Amino acid sequence: MFKSIFTNSFGILFSRITGFIRDLFAASYLGANIYSDFFFIAFKLPNLFRRIFAEGALTQTFLPSFTRSKHKAVFAVSIFSLFLSIIITLSLLITFFPYTATKLIAIGFDDKTIQAASPFVSINFWYLPLIFCVTFIASLLQYKHHFATTAFATSLLNISLIAALLLSKEKEKIEIVYYLSYGVVIGGILQLIVHFIALKKMNLCPLVIGGFKYFKEKSSLIKADTKKFKREFFPAIWGNSTAQFSAFLDTWLASFLMSGSISYLYYSNRIFQLPLALFAIATSIAIFPKISRYLKNNDKEKAHNYMYKGFWFLAYLLSFSTIGGYLLSDEIVWLLFERGAFHHHDSVETAFILQMYIIGLLPFGLNKIFSMWLYASQRQRTAAKIATYSLSTNIIFSLLFITPMGAAGLALASTISGFVSLYLTLRAFGIDHFISYLHSKHTAILIGSSTIFAIILIIFKSFISQYIN
Repeated sequence: MFKSIFTNSFGILFSRITGFIRDLFAASYLGANIYSDFFFIAFKLPNLFRRIFAEGALTQTFLPSFTRSKHKAVFAVSIFSLFLSIIITLSLLITFFPYTATKLIAIGFDDKTIQAASPFVSINFWYLPLIFCVTFIASLLQYKHHFATTAFATSLLNISLIAALLLSKEKEKIEIVYYLSYGVVIGGILQLIVHFIALKKMNLCPLVIGGFKYFKEKSSLIKADTKKFKREFFPAIWGNSTAQFSAFLDTWLASFLMSGSISYLYYSNRIFQLPLALFAIATSIAIFPKISRYLKNNDKEKAHNYMYKGFWFLAYLLSFSTIGGYLLSDEIVWLLFERGAFHHHDSVETAFILQMYIIGLLPFGLNKIFSMWLYASQRQRTAAKIATYSLSTNIIFSLLFITPMGAAGLALASTISGFVSLYLTLRAFGIDHFISYLHSKHTAILIGSSTIFAIILIIFKSFISQYIN
């Protein structure tokens, strides 16, 4: 288990490092203004669909269904063909009607600003069909317990965007946004290429080719599997959507706030996402295939043992990350972004928002592995109900907090929804099982070590604060 987690973590760490280099250049060349808002809005829509439609719901529904199917090749090709055709159609609609799509994302912008941003939305959206193909291949690789390619591939998108920024360094800001948008598409192409190579090396090409070859002949044999997948997939879309719709809601509401608010949310959320991806997402990806197989074979004892190890691994890492991120928020933002067009005022705004996000790191991170149990158990409808309550909470608190707190209120509302989601997920998982996890020496060790860590950071912060202020 830990080998897979560390493989994912190391790959994600490399991708996040290149991502931070990308953001460093973006902050320096674009700053936090209407031009950076253009790009972040344009990239928001394909990212929203990618995380809900491709990575989240597809992976967590496809893998258990694929594992259980007796005609795996034909089933895989059937699902791939269906969803790729839907995504291509959606991409064409966005291309022909970019103004409408942009209006949906940033309704607070005036018509002139929406008109200026809409071409970037059209370009960026073509990343979605590319990354869908990547995600589909990644699911097959996960079945073979191969995680490295997918973990490292995200860095190719970041490298592509870094190259776009360097090439456009001396150009007007609006041209830089064009370079970035085309860089997104090129990054998607590069990710697809390396996944094709991995597919060949893992000897999975015959499975895919056979699926296409015998699709017409054997399609009737997978009707039950396909029907069951569709029943589970659509609740899974909603079940996976809480964090994504929360981020979308943040952008939508932030368009009513002062210029730069969308960028502040983006930069702070990028920092928040680092430990979430590095630890929580890497762990859930690593243990998901094994949990699915254990539950398929009704071996719940082994499944719970696996979950127990994953839970405490995350509890330690996320607790320390939360304390460090909250106490050192000013220093982190200053170190990463405050240079060039990104000024001290921008750092102050971003750091406060980061604090509001980071409070939710532990609930969001733990929810990743416990919700994974629901998907492995094929309880997508339960996950969908939990997502509904969580998203409703986020909407209510976003509307309550946006006036007194601005963009930071949107981040705090997202955090509160994370606590609600974790509580409901634990109820579905089984409170008794969760309490049994807590009956461990790790509980006292975690409390003690977290307290000591916090004291050390407070002392450290008092020494370095004079250099930042």
